[in-house]
Amino acid sequence: MKEDHRSGCPINLTLEILGDRWSLIVIRDMMFGNRRHFRELLTQSEEGIASNILADRLKKLMERGLITRSDDPSHKQKGLYSLTEMAIGLVPLFAHMGAWGRRHLPVTEELSIRAELLEDGGPPLWDAFMEELRAIHLGTPMPARSVFGELRAAYEAVVARKQATPPGQAGSETRVSPSGKPRSRSSR
Repeated sequence: MKEDHRSGCPINLTLEILGDRWSLIVIRDMMFGNRRHFRELLTQSEEGIASNILADRLKKLMERGLITRSDDPSHKQKGLYSLTEMAIGLVPLFAHMGAWGRRHLPVTEELSIRAELLEDGGPPLWDAFMEELRAIHLGTPMPARSVFGELRAAYEAVVARKQATPPGQAGSETRVSPSGKPRSRSSR
């Protein structure tokens, strides 16, 4: 199937593949949440994607070579979605997007902690994460370091700390302002 493109500009071509929010969110959830089944992608996303939109995006991402689908060995009626090398190569883009969002938008602490760690870890951490994603999704040998585990542990630690903080005390609904300073939900 030959596709016509508006131009040969690399930014344009990338946007033609990734330019809608749902495609990026599906890849994000597969990458950072290890969500690999349709039902997980549908029910565990913060943004609440509709089932018809999810089905459409999964189909498009497969057509464009960013994900694959195979039968789940544990349940033949379920499909198991995997990132391809092409999608795994987006880790630096996600790291930069997360850093930009943390710097300029009113993000929540728990949903931005992974972006903070990726920004602080830089390319060495991104490479280690991509190596682990290759093991998870492509079947290469599992590395000794689990960046996925580190990112998940940091998220869970923030969530646990926030749940342990009594309502009304600082930190219970903390958002991080574009300047990087915490602010309460009421100050938005």
